[in-house]
Amino acid sequence: MTTELDRLAVRLREFARARDWEQFHTPKNLAMALVGEVGELVAEFQWLTPAQADHLDPETLARVRAELGDVLLYLVRLADTVGIDLSEAANAKLDENERRYDPASYRGSTRKAPPLTS
Repeated sequence: MTTELDRLAVRLREFARARDWEQFHTPKNLAMALVGEVGELVAEFQWLTPAQADHLDPETLARVRAELGDVLLYLVRLADTVGIDLSEAANAKLDENERRYDPASYRGSTRKAPPLTS
């Protein structure tokens, strides 16, 4: 089954290939670009109060949308480059978190769970 993320990965692969950018899309470079885009996303929230961050004005919301798009594109491209299925990885991580953070012990708490033992 082809997912939206799979289609996006193929489109990004073709985008890079058409521009001969594959040479620049190494895992290291893509990870660094991803961090840069996350920084740009964070900058949109940096000086907002919690109330402002909860109710973004249309102009800020448009910038946040664009930065989220950039973050997703670099994340999908990085995962594709190293051969990781993002949906599978995210579901595996959520499965692990469900085991680590049972609702009865962690409801309303921000404390970290101890590492899982095999």
